Amino acid sequence: METVTSFALDRARRTGQADRWLAELLGAEPGVALVAVGGYGRRELLPRSDLDVLLLHGGRDGIAAIADRIWYPVWDSGAELDHAVRTVPQARRVARADLKVALGLLTARHVAGDPDLTERLREGALEDWRAAAPARMAELHAAHDERTKISGELAFLLEPDLKEARGGLRDVQAIQAVAAAWVAPAPGPKVRTAYEQILDARHALHEITGRRLDRLVLEEQDEVARALGLLDGDVLLRMLAGAARTVAYAVDHTFRQADRLPGRRLRRRSKNQNRPIPTRIGRSARRRLPKTWMRGSHASSGSSRTRAWWIWPSISTRFSRKCASCAAVSKSSSTTPRR
Repeated sequence: METVTSFALDRARRTGQADRWLAELLGAEPGVALVAVGGYGRRELLPRSDLDVLLLHGGRDGIAAIADRIWYPVWDSGAELDHAVRTVPQARRVARADLKVALGLLTARHVAGDPDLTERLREGALEDWRAAAPARMAELHAAHDERTKISGELAFLLEPDLKEARGGLRDVQAIQAVAAAWVAPAPGPKVRTAYEQILDARHALHEITGRRLDRLVLEEQDEVARALGLLDGDVLLRMLAGAARTVAYAVDHTFRQADRLPGRRLRRRSKNQNRPIPTRIGRSARRRLPKTWMRGSHASSGSSRTRAWWIWPSISTRFSRKCASCAAVSKSSSTTPRR
């Protein structure tokens, strides 16, 4: 088995350098905090990654001048910057309305300034996420389905999107988000290993092309494979396919657990709230149900047990009348002497 080169130490080094640089740009400012979110918050700075930064403040004056003092040197360096300036209540309000912002705040990490502000934001974001867990899980699942529809499944593509395709990096981040809501466990060792393999491939793609790319096109595969210490592009695709299958299985299992949330079940039932209420059939009536009901010939509509125990009132009434007439005939026949 070939050993794959890991870029984890390089990502940690880049993250540390960015932290020190931003801390110097902020300086000693009371009532202000620099917070890393998204991939930067996860310490996953790739060669062409954005710096996702949130400047938190407590409503102080002159915050625009402080922001300019940080943003302009970053822009002058050529780095990509995704930034925002907000108070803690503003950040929480935006996160409640925007799934992408909410996911970014789940990995918020203090960089410089007042750590109490960062802690208030983290605690508030997690509290809001868990309070709205049923709705958030539905949004997360819908986003996963939409990504799969657009980008396909990583394990079966010749030019896969390492980030957005099913089984890619976004799916592991979705598992982490579900775990943050205390709905399912966090990713296990196999999923974390698969995630690192896909992330290393994306890291090598950034290094080789010098661009912020997520799709591993055919002409880059051999060179990315060599950067990872693999023989060729075919070996690389085989490794990525195995990692993607591991992630896809894990995310399916996670969403099945999320679907069991009480709020999710209530919403699914509410779509059929105008349907008649099922009536339970007594044991004597069940004995007279057609055998096809008991043998599960209607398995496509539900299990045989469910169809045997629960049917709609119109059917229940019909069988009850039939059973009553059968009982009357049986009684009269039992009193008639045989010839």
